[in-house]
Amino acid sequence: MAEGQRARVYMDYAAASPVDPRVLERMMPYFDERFGNPASLHGAGREPKKALEEARARVAKLINAKRKEEVVFTAGATEANNLGIKGVAMRMRGEGNHVVTSGIEHISVLNIMKYLQKQGFEITYVPPTEDGFVDPAELERAVRKETVLVSVMFANNEIGTLQPIAEIGRLLQEKDVYFHVDAAPAAGKVPIDVEALGIDLMSLSSNDMYGPKGAGALYVKDGTKLEAVEQGGGQERGLRSGSENIPGIVGFGEAAEIARGEMASEGARLSALRDRLVRGMLERVEDSSLNGHPTKRLPNNANFRFKFVEGEAMLLNLDIMGVSVSSSSPCTSKSLLPSHVLLACGIPTEEAQSAVQFTLGRWNTEEEVDRVLDVMPEVIRKLRAMSPFSRENVDEMRSTAGHRDAHDHCDH
Repeated sequence: MAEGQRARVYMDYAAASPVDPRVLERMMPYFDERFGNPASLHGAGREPKKALEEARARVAKLINAKRKEEVVFTAGATEANNLGIKGVAMRMRGEGNHVVTSGIEHISVLNIMKYLQKQGFEITYVPPTEDGFVDPAELERAVRKETVLVSVMFANNEIGTLQPIAEIGRLLQEKDVYFHVDAAPAAGKVPIDVEALGIDLMSLSSNDMYGPKGAGALYVKDGTKLEAVEQGGGQERGLRSGSENIPGIVGFGEAAEIARGEMASEGARLSALRDRLVRGMLERVEDSSLNGHPTKRLPNNANFRFKFVEGEAMLLNLDIMGVSVSSSSPCTSKSLLPSHVLLACGIPTEEAQSAVQFTLGRWNTEEEVDRVLDVMPEVIRKLRAMSPFSRENVDEMRSTAGHRDAHDHCDH
């Protein structure tokens, strides 16, 4: 690094996280020395098979699954969402064709719902509150006798709001309806107990807890009726065929073990950094607002919107200043459309377009938070001065529109 050049500040951990060095070290032997297929009967397959089951037990322990066999490894949370939602819907379609979800789910879940609609299923989308909560009472009203599955994420990946999973789980157990939870943004960051929460299926991601990309899992509670969505050699209880990604799964298991041991201390550290960022941003930047619930949120998430400025321009200017953040979910950011999550929460379109998402991680520091707080006011000031949506221009447009409406009314 050249003298005087500052290291970049990375606060986009929801998009991608670096692999923890401890995880990488655990993975390395399975790329060369222990490369065997765990399905093989000879000695070269025994060590990978042992490592596979150890990783399964570690992931199960993280979420308090009753048996490690309830963990089915996949290539990521999107695949787990497909297996969990489609698998139950297709298996249960003889008993009902109705699925309930929320309007703020991850795009992978929403696209699965569109697919199910084409297959003849009816989907009900429960709207959230302004803070991004899915009201259990609203959800209960949406459930009917034809309902076979409800899917609600543990915490929103964009605005960080934690959902009332325990309450939803209890009411669905009473109604004997399967409950799927996308926990990719939350697992490893907040405690999750699938037994206590009444969860039947839950999707997990390795990279969201500093493991490798390309590894994930679906928790399938014993007794859950689930149909495979792909056919093959019968690996993973026949639910996810194909040779297992042993290095990735081993890394996933190590990441889960580290997260379980460090969750309390790391959660407290990240919460303090998040709160410092939120306080500073709202104090220093006029016309700024926090999206999502102020306290019932992920410890590493701070999502803001800023009036009279556009989100993409902020991202580009922050990037020039050496700060990496996101405008929305990385899976939808290329569309340049306002966040469907914010729109579902009732945020006006022009404000939804001004949203910026900060997600903190294991290597962020207090000094980096302060650096962001130093550069952000100037970035906003500069962009507002250039923006056609400045306070003055917006007031003028509203005034002009008001005069025009009055004139049109007199003509008629």
